[in-house]
Amino acid sequence: MKISSRFSVAIHILSLLHLNKATGITSESLAASVNTNPVVIRRIIGQLKNAQLVANHRGSKGATLIRSLDDVTLLDVYRAVDSVEENNLFQIHEHPNPACLVGANIEEALSDSLITAQKKMENQLESETVANIVNRILKIDETKR
Repeated sequence: MKISSRFSVAIHILSLLHLNKATGITSESLAASVNTNPVVIRRIIGQLKNAQLVANHRGSKGATLIRSLDDVTLLDVYRAVDSVEENNLFQIHEHPNPACLVGANIEEALSDSLITAQKKMENQLESETVANIVNRILKIDETKR
């Protein structure tokens, strides 16, 4: 099971809001950059607003950042857009055969390892800010020129 693309789209949105903070950017312009429908962008902006990462303004200015991207971790974004439920990054298949040695015990045998793996991933996301991503974007673009 994949992490929802809302996660990368939310980082895309936050990056563009930062890079366009002087002029503002509309959901239509954000949607054009992401190559999706503005409704998808508005829905994700709503989630970012609920997480107190952005403020939403009707009209030409669009959404704006509430916090500096230096203070917004990838984990903040991951949680804001409900990428996965807590401790549910990995799904164990439903209804294994209880009469089978493996089927009867697979969930219990795997659960600690999977929870540990998710926590390690979340720790990595917490160690990185969206500002780091924006800086990488700018460096990558610079090398392409």
